[in-house]
Amino acid sequence: MAVTRSANATWRGNLLEGSGFVSSATTSRFTDLPVSWNARTADPEGLTSPEELLAGAHASCFSMALSNTLFKAGFTAEQLEVSATVTADKREPGWTVISSHLSVRGRVPGADQAAFEAAADSAKDGCPISRALKGNVELSVDATLES
Repeated sequence: MAVTRSANATWRGNLLEGSGFVSSATTSRFTDLPVSWNARTADPEGLTSPEELLAGAHASCFSMALSNTLFKAGFTAEQLEVSATVTADKREPGWTVISSHLSVRGRVPGADQAAFEAAADSAKDGCPISRALKGNVELSVDATLES
């Protein structure tokens, strides 16, 4: 069964001087987050950007995928702390998302560093957001197991 999620954006003005808002439509969990071109390409000045929202989506997707991968390998994570850093750069066709780097620190009883790294690498390739980005965006992961 397919699922659908929605968000809405409103923009006013030209690209360089204009501004807008983005809101979740499915759940209304975030509303009217301010966005601007400057927030994408310079100092965000307290505003968000599609790239930051993509980083949030990738971090949360990966954390769920890693939890599942670890469980299938016989481990239950006590805690996974994931950050995603999405990088965009000006390229020939224009501004382009070029990479998403995941960093995870986890407490996983019974797992060793090698098993944790293998699970993280598998989850990096298997989470739905990673699969959406694969082939267009460089994906990488660093995994640190805490004792």
